[in-house]
Amino acid sequence: MSVAGITETVQYLTFKLADEIFAFDVAKVREILEITTITKVPQTPDFMRGVINLRGSVVPVIDLKLNFSMPRTEQTINTCIIVVEVNLDGEIIVLGVLADSVQEVVEMEPDLIEPPPKLGTKLNTAFIKGMGKVESNFVMILDIDKVFSAEELTDLQTTTEQEV
Repeated sequence: MSVAGITETVQYLTFKLADEIFAFDVAKVREILEITTITKVPQTPDFMRGVINLRGSVVPVIDLKLNFSMPRTEQTINTCIIVVEVNLDGEIIVLGVLADSVQEVVEMEPDLIEPPPKLGTKLNTAFIKGMGKVESNFVMILDIDKVFSAEELTDLQTTTEQEV
């Protein structure tokens, strides 16, 4: 059974947050950076760790683990920043996402992707495109355009513009 909206084989970048494996569609990924100096911006949400200078552009860096109610990402030799493009009402916003480690790029057939589990009405799983299976592991395929609310992204964009 394939998930609605996933109709062809897609390549996904897999990465770890704690012990869980997540994935982004590679079409949304611009690049992967080694961890660098992140400048903290006052009065921003906890999940926004700060900003980085990416070839002269200010890019907000977010900690998905905090957004997912996991412990804060600690810097290790494998910690990296995945630079992604997020669509906010037709406008592309560039974000850095902290990951404990990047795994690999995998291709997944639509029939190997199950819908996200139904966890009741109070939990929002709209940001999970589906659950893929790679070898013996489940991979949560994230829809980066839905991970953050429009309000959160607008706040990040406003903060970033003020830093320029």
